[in-house]
Amino acid sequence: MNRQNFFSAIRLSPRWRAAELCAASSAAEKIRRHRCENCGTQLPGHYCPNCGQPAVDYRRSFRHVISDVLDSFLSWDSKILATFAFLLTQPWKLTNEFLAGHRVRYLNPLRLYLLVSVLFFFAVNYVERRAEKDHFQPIVLDDDEKAGLIPAREPKPEATPPIDRPGDDVFDGKPHVSIFDDNSDRPKTAFELFLQQRIEEKIGRNGDKGKFFLHSIMENLPYMMLACIPIFAFLLKVLYFFRRIFYIDHLIYALHIHSFAYSMTLGIGAIGYGLGRWLPAIKPLAIAILIAVAVIQIFFSIRRVYRQGWFMTILKFFLGGFAYLLVLFIGLGATTFITLVQ
Repeated sequence: MNRQNFFSAIRLSPRWRAAELCAASSAAEKIRRHRCENCGTQLPGHYCPNCGQPAVDYRRSFRHVISDVLDSFLSWDSKILATFAFLLTQPWKLTNEFLAGHRVRYLNPLRLYLLVSVLFFFAVNYVERRAEKDHFQPIVLDDDEKAGLIPAREPKPEATPPIDRPGDDVFDGKPHVSIFDDNSDRPKTAFELFLQQRIEEKIGRNGDKGKFFLHSIMENLPYMMLACIPIFAFLLKVLYFFRRIFYIDHLIYALHIHSFAYSMTLGIGAIGYGLGRWLPAIKPLAIAILIAVAVIQIFFSIRRVYRQGWFMTILKFFLGGFAYLLVLFIGLGATTFITLVQ
């Protein structure tokens, strides 16, 4: 058998064919790994330049998968630490870093706001429910306290009970005049009748459902504040109109400064709760100092983000603050009306 026939016989053997198929499969797998599994684009690195999907092969050992998960978690954790470190101490630096293009090391402004606002309004609802529970908690008296109570006087036999007239609401045994009673002869409009009906359904004729209505308003406050942020950015656009700053830059600062306000409110509330339990004597002074520090931080953030002089910064700080307070009052009124009619 010559050399050519010998190698031809080897290539036709089953073992050789299996080796060739395995090598071809490995080459195809290598080519596949260097292409994005989502869109098929050639991968120059770890992420696809077309769709952004990471080149992660999950068909590996469990150890590699756990390693990728821990790496992503630690990266997210480092972003949270770096973001909140600047948010609580130098909120203006987050905005300046983001606008300068240093974005990968910090949380996205919208994600940061959503994270902080969820924590803030969850804490607000918890405090509200806790206060309501403590307010309506029954008072339990011991034997000594019960003995010290003054017994109620028995009603005189000749006393006549109050007569309830038809159509009158009775409150604590006495006729109660409703807030809807109108002695004028002016006919009510359709809108007034509709509003009266909604108030009776939501609040009650005598206000007995007021706490449930207030709780409904509290549930709608996160949406109100989220809607007020673009308005706050628009106010900044008006105040700094001649600076030629893009609206998106104002919106980023608005998200950061609202996240700072929520975080500081949570921190001040937690510190106030702790001082109220262990050091109640210094609680008012400490809370006043913390609020003053938060306001000063907001003032310095405006000055260091927009880089204007002291006089113009002070003037725009008070003008913008007053205008935004009006926006919040209008937003609260709109939220109350929407909660009433929905």
